[in-house]
Amino acid sequence: MAIQAHLVELERKHEVLENELHEALQHLSTDDLQIIELKRRKLVLKDQIERIKHSANSTVH
Repeated sequence: MAIQAHLVELERKHEVLENELHEALQHLSTDDLQIIELKRRKLVLKDQIERIKHSANSTVH
């Protein structure tokens, strides 16, 4: 169950970053480097989520 809780937390963080990115893109004054960093952090989380889901599916089959 700990893996599921970790997955939920990662998905929550991913959603928060998605919202931050959306807000940053709405403001023309947002630094491009800040947007790049938000996208990078979001991608890292997405990769972690996919790895966990893949490993969970591998152990089930």
